[in-house]
Amino acid sequence: MQVRTYLKLSVAVALVTMALKFGAWWLTGSVGLLSDALESLVNLAGAAFAWLMVTVAAAPPDQDHPYGHHKAEYFSSGFEGLLILVAALAICVAAVDRFLHPQPLPSLGIGLALSTLSSVLNGVAAVLQKHGRQSEDLSTGTKHGAHG
Repeated sequence: MQVRTYLKLSVAVALVTMALKFGAWWLTGSVGLLSDALESLVNLAGAAFAWLMVTVAAAPPDQDHPYGHHKAEYFSSGFEGLLILVAALAICVAAVDRFLHPQPLPSLGIGLALSTLSSVLNGVAAVLQKHGRQSEDLSTGTKHGAHG
């Protein structure tokens, strides 16, 4: 599989898991589930932006960029860092509010089931991506990872 295929899979899985996790938070009102949902949102936005930057970086050199567009990929890490900061601030605001105004969590069982389902989905996607990379290694002789 190509990098773009992995990024597309990451975006698709992030959309589904984000919906499941926000549903779990909406049902329960849990700040922990909210933080999990916001983390999924950061992953989705980060993967989508990385996909865009990889596409831009693949463009051939032109008159304005005689050495190519490869530096566009660096923007995705800065963007994801900003998203993490915003999510952390939102979680802090929600946590302080919940600390000052504690309340019981309704529909906890259904919310946790949705959150668990999203974790299983992420696990399946990770296994598929790992298997895809191993298949690529065998078919092309390409090595991945720190030791490859």
